[in-house]
Amino acid sequence: MFFDRPDSGELAVLVHLDLASENEPEDPREFEELVLSAGGDPVTLVSGFRSSPHPKYFVGTGKVEELCRAVKENSAGLVIFNHNLSPSQERNLEHELKCRVLDRTGLILDIFAQRARTHEGKLQVELAQLQHMSTRLVRGWTHLERQKGGIGLRGPGETQLETDRRLLRGRIKSILKRLEKVRRQRDQGRRARNRAEIPTVSLVGYTNAGKSTLFNRVTESEVYAADQLFATLDPTMRRIELDDVGPAILADTVGFISHLPHKLVEAFHATLEEAASASLLLHVVDAHSEERHINIQRVNEVLEEIGAVELPTLTIFNKIDLLNTELPNRVPPRIDRDSRDKPVAVWLSAQTGEGCELLLQAISELLADEMVCDTYLLTPAMGRLRAMLYQSNAVVSESPTESGDLHLSIRIPRSDFLRLLKTENMTQDQLKVVDKVVDQQIDPDQHFESDQKIA
Repeated sequence: MFFDRPDSGELAVLVHLDLASENEPEDPREFEELVLSAGGDPVTLVSGFRSSPHPKYFVGTGKVEELCRAVKENSAGLVIFNHNLSPSQERNLEHELKCRVLDRTGLILDIFAQRARTHEGKLQVELAQLQHMSTRLVRGWTHLERQKGGIGLRGPGETQLETDRRLLRGRIKSILKRLEKVRRQRDQGRRARNRAEIPTVSLVGYTNAGKSTLFNRVTESEVYAADQLFATLDPTMRRIELDDVGPAILADTVGFISHLPHKLVEAFHATLEEAASASLLLHVVDAHSEERHINIQRVNEVLEEIGAVELPTLTIFNKIDLLNTELPNRVPPRIDRDSRDKPVAVWLSAQTGEGCELLLQAISELLADEMVCDTYLLTPAMGRLRAMLYQSNAVVSESPTESGDLHLSIRIPRSDFLRLLKTENMTQDQLKVVDKVVDQQIDPDQHFESDQKIA
């Protein structure tokens, strides 16, 4: 767009190095899935080991010659690195290889550009691309001189590089203003949901963990879902009904990945705020993946970056149908609980629907923690409070006593209950609790210990 580069193609030579200086090496298999998700056609993988990146080419000079041969033999038009390259390394490699060179961040940005469907998503992708491109303009137009010249126009003028930088700054500023408007609109929607006291449940997790498939299963929607990385980019929200809680909002969000480019986290801040402001996070984990424990850690790192790591979280171990085809002992759908009998994990299959009813049950239990579930003794003088509780659909049952009082069993959000008491100039301590409403317990035969491991 802004400077001359070699033409690109779909045939790609992949480059992956194991670096001694890397604490968390990239996964070559995930790298190949990223290339396939971008529409590339990997023809060969060039791998190697270095103690540290070469300052000029990232790889050594011998590996550059090997890459030249691989590009010529396979007629490749693209070389993709499973690492982040500096702008100078990218230019030097393109000069030697005579083809387009792309690093990991550029590859992820390209996938995001393909997946963006909404106006907001396109703006966020363009912002990340422009921020990434702004560091790669140096010496891009080496064939051009000053724009201005000739009689009466001689002077310092403006180089093409300066023009590009000015255009980039103007476009970035324009996008940031439009995204700020989107952020205000999202804030307004969240405030409206908070006033209506409708809880928000956000799906988060590693890319391709099955979030959109689970979203479709629970909400009976038709959000695009595919077995590929970053199939979902634009956030989607649907209303669901939960027992004992009422209406709630379920949000499907973009998947995370190891070493998610910081520019993407900044650009998608308006979208990721939906997760950061949720009442409950559903952390979807691909139970079939061998890297599931590492992926959980990587997702937690991104959640910490957006300030959502302290939110209540329910872990969803998805794809147990794939486990059951490989393991001798079948993994049943179940709810894992902590020492206080609170749900901490649900095992299910979003593809087959097995265990999804347990997910709704676990969500209801966690969100209902803020519910008042008691039986109170109401005197005849409290008839107005009784009427308001009936009007709020909060009464479970009532029974009269011999003295003319009432035993009223209620189930109502605590904030609603306190608001009703305030209108009557009462406090919760002034009401006499008779007995607790006993919640339905899960069959002990269906309960499994949370530390049971997958064989």
